[in-house]
This record gives sequence, structure tokens and C-alpha cells, in this order.
Amino acid sequence: MLVVGLTGGIGSGKSTASRLLRERGAVIVDADVAARKVVEPGGPAYQAVVDRFGPDILAPDGSIDRPALAAIVFTDPAARADLEAITHPAVGVLINEQLAAEAETDHVVVLDVPLLVESGQMAVAGVIVVDCPPEVAIRRLVEQRGMGEADARRRVAAQVSREERLAHADLVIDNAGSPEALDRQVDAAWAWIQGLRAAGEL
Repeated sequence: MLVVGLTGGIGSGKSTASRLLRERGAVIVDADVAARKVVEPGGPAYQAVVDRFGPDILAPDGSIDRPALAAIVFTDPAARADLEAITHPAVGVLINEQLAAEAETDHVVVLDVPLLVESGQMAVAGVIVVDCPPEVAIRRLVEQRGMGEADARRRVAAQVSREERLAHADLVIDNAGSPEALDRQVDAAWAWIQGLRAAGEL
């Protein structure tokens, strides 16, 4: 197993790059998917989140209304810290279980983690950062996800700075351009990953 980290700010196109790497043969371990699973009803972090934030964050079916929760945590740093303290350990357990399942394989595992830099957990063979200018990310959040501009700016501002993220990059995928340009850069990234694997086998 070769583990490569993939990260990028909200609106950068990281999820698209992740999907394209999957199409090229990577096994994706996605922290966002894990984060959704741990707060599903019956999940390991569900009750603690409800206890902390109250019944107003629940949808009629008892699931957590993610937009309602986001509206709280992205305007209140203390609330966001509380949420992360509840969910991150459970997410970590789930990710480690997925990595353990791949440990004896020869697969390329892409660890898709938005907070890879913030977490300081860099036990990977290399780090790929999907990057675009903040204004491009904000425009995508407004146009593609239907966020209000003020909300989009708060989400971007809540993350580690673009400069700090890039400082941790071993390879940068510039996603300020077209889908075709992204596809070409993912091809180059996949070739770089194969080079890492070859170097590890020497």
C-alpha cells in the first residue's frame, strides 16, 4: 500500500480531483464521507453532537440537518471547535480501519482529507494540494452549491490559509482553469504517484 495525501480548500475542486484519481485506479479514503457516517443516527458521534447542539439541528427524520449545523459552527469558532472535538476522534477511527484493510495490498490509497494540513497528520508518502485563488473558490460555492456570498467567504476564511496549505505540498494541482486542464494535471499527478511507488520498491 502506498498512501498519498490529498487536500485543498473548500471550492478548490478537491472532490473532483479525488474522483479522477479513483478513475485512474486509486482507492479513496474520504474523510468527508467518514464525517457524515459518524453523525448518522446510531453513529458513534451522533448523540454527543445532538447533546451539544440541541434538537434544533435535527431534521424531521431524526438525522442531523447538516446545513443547520453548519450555520452554527461557521459563525461561532467555539462551537466549531466543540464539533471537531466530538467528531474528529470518531472519524480517525473509521479512517484507520479503512487503511488497515488496505495495508497488505499493493494499492495506491489516496487519503482525501480537507484538514490534512490543520491536523498535522502527515504520515503519507507525499501530499497533493488542489489549489485555486480564493475568489475562484467563492464564485464556485455561490454558483455551484448555492451558498450566499457572505457564507462562502466565512467558510473560506475559517480554513488554514492558502499559503500555509501550499507550503505543505509535494505536488500542486492548479484548478483555476477548465475541467480539461484539471484532467491533464490529474494525469500528471497519477504519473508522479507511480514514481513514488517505483522509488519505494527500489
